[in-house]
Amino acid sequence: MTQHPIIRPRRLRRTPAVRRWVAETRLHPADLVLPMFVREGITEPVPVTSMPGVVQHTLDSLVDAAREAIEAGVGGLMLFGVPAERDEMGSGATDPNGILNVALRRLRDEFGDSTVLMADLCLDEFTSHGHCGVLAEDGTVDNDATLEIYGRVAVAQAEAGAHVVGPSGMMDGQVAVIREALDAAGFTDTIVLAYAAKYASAAFGPFREAVDSALKGDRATYQQDPANLTESLREVELDLEEGADMVMVKPATLYLDVIAKVAPNVDVPLAAYHVSGEMAMIEAAAANGWIDRDRMVLEQLTAIKRAGARIILTYYATEVAKAL
Repeated sequence: MTQHPIIRPRRLRRTPAVRRWVAETRLHPADLVLPMFVREGITEPVPVTSMPGVVQHTLDSLVDAAREAIEAGVGGLMLFGVPAERDEMGSGATDPNGILNVALRRLRDEFGDSTVLMADLCLDEFTSHGHCGVLAEDGTVDNDATLEIYGRVAVAQAEAGAHVVGPSGMMDGQVAVIREALDAAGFTDTIVLAYAAKYASAAFGPFREAVDSALKGDRATYQQDPANLTESLREVELDLEEGADMVMVKPATLYLDVIAKVAPNVDVPLAAYHVSGEMAMIEAAAANGWIDRDRMVLEQLTAIKRAGARIILTYYATEVAKAL
């Protein structure tokens, strides 16, 4: 009787050098995008209590933090604005002197094309009611009236210097309207990153503190139901048909199955957003001594990339880029 040798997969795990050598998934700083908040009317950065280490920036501190991220090799910056005043139409989003557009110009003037400058294209930070679009008389979000405004927001952001606009409002038809508006204004090279599969998640809670959201209730009528997967595939397909250059799944670690299902079915870069609540859970558990914080951060981001995302938006971007 022939005795077969014992198969020992552990041989490939014996040392850190061997594990690095055979790793199937690798994070790179250029994979990462840093979301940043800039607030109008403050003179010092304001900490976001539910997201340790994250702040609402002044224009000056925004530039400093952006420079740190760029020097660490972070691939891009995603900007969110926090205005001093809001109205029902979210007028600050289209105003060239609105805080987000001012910040975009400041960063583009400072860094030019040395990074990828991205802008959140939505109204929720700018509306007095906190919804992602304008409201109809019955209090529901008026999809089609919102689209016209999104087109103007896209042009304002491109004029301010955004390389990428990221429509996150989950309005039907938003990508087509934005693409048409950008092209008509001469911004044919501006990239559209569609938040194609954005779920009505409980993990967005800390973000609402970060943008001082006025929202009461939820966004379940326009963001996706967490129970659904096939719906995501349809949303992605529609956004690609409308001209999206890239698509995104949000949140990330709670929806790894969605990322894994979308990834082999798209021929454009796939992004995923490691959102505020996912960060807050890590920080809270680490603060209680229940987990190794640094290992958990890397493990979650690696899982997102392993599932199929090529680009990861994460508040840990600068920190992880330095570690890598």
